[in-house]
Amino acid sequence: MSETRCFVSLEQARAPFYAGIDLGGTNIKVGVVDDLGRPLSWLSVPTEAEKGPEDAARRMGAAVRNAIAQAGLKPEAIARLGLGSPGTMDIPAGMLVAPVNLHGWDNFPIRDRVGHHSGLPVAFANDAAAAAYGEYWVGSGRDFHSMVLFTLGTGIGCGIIIGDLSIDGEHSHGAECGHMIIDFADDAPICGCGQPGHLEAYASATAVIKQTAELLEAGHKSSLADRLAEGAQLSPKLVAAEAESGDELSVEIIRQVARAMGVGIVNLMHTIDPNGVLLGGAMTFGGSDSPLGRRFLGWIKQEVRRRAFAVLAENTVIDFATLGGDAGYIGAAGIARVEHHKSAG
Repeated sequence: MSETRCFVSLEQARAPFYAGIDLGGTNIKVGVVDDLGRPLSWLSVPTEAEKGPEDAARRMGAAVRNAIAQAGLKPEAIARLGLGSPGTMDIPAGMLVAPVNLHGWDNFPIRDRVGHHSGLPVAFANDAAAAAYGEYWVGSGRDFHSMVLFTLGTGIGCGIIIGDLSIDGEHSHGAECGHMIIDFADDAPICGCGQPGHLEAYASATAVIKQTAELLEAGHKSSLADRLAEGAQLSPKLVAAEAESGDELSVEIIRQVARAMGVGIVNLMHTIDPNGVLLGGAMTFGGSDSPLGRRFLGWIKQEVRRRAFAVLAENTVIDFATLGGDAGYIGAAGIARVEHHKSAG
């Protein structure tokens, strides 16, 4: 959706209206949607995390006002604002606790400060949960009652939606499924969080780079070695490009990512039995638009069929997410919509 973003006109839109913020380490995405989740406006501003959280909260407030004006609305037309933020966090308190990608933002009351600068009541959510809600509301999961979204990137984010409920947990650490243990061997790979055997240590971009480097250093033959000798930078995109060119090692690396994801997905299928599991983020190897992405999804499904209860393997939808980079702000607005309806009735 990010590349073919379509806006609904104010005349076509259905009130009430909601604003959403997707706070990232590099950029802040802001948009206004109607009651059906259709965007009326969108903009992006740099996070400039080094300037501190109060400065960012001020600029988020300004960006929200700009997005509202772009939509042809006045601030009083916005029922509520949703804010999706990376963790760690205390959701009930509206606090960032120790966000890994936002250094120096520890113990900051971000919900209330963004509310102060925007002049709107704010619903606060984990960014992966917000993206999951966006897919559930108007994306690939719109026909589901329950779903899981994995976002594959530097790490692995996850959101679980059941009904209108985002599974945030008692301590705001629910749906940290990138940190499920899929290998309990003493020498299991170490996750970015410092613990061994987590899914993220097998199926994130960080893991792909680490595993590829180790295989090449061990002497495995691959066209990747030639590309690196020419000055290319090792990345999942490079691995995907070489896989598409037929490099056997690159294909096997992606197949192993798919196997790990299949194991993680089966664990969740056996835990919550969702309608569907969706895959998004920057590392889907081209997604549904790419032959390699479709092979990646096929390998995941193959692993699921091998390991899951037959009835779940047959009936659980596994597919790619469709909202792309818009999922976060749309989902944050959707969570704001849920809170608005609860407060109203």
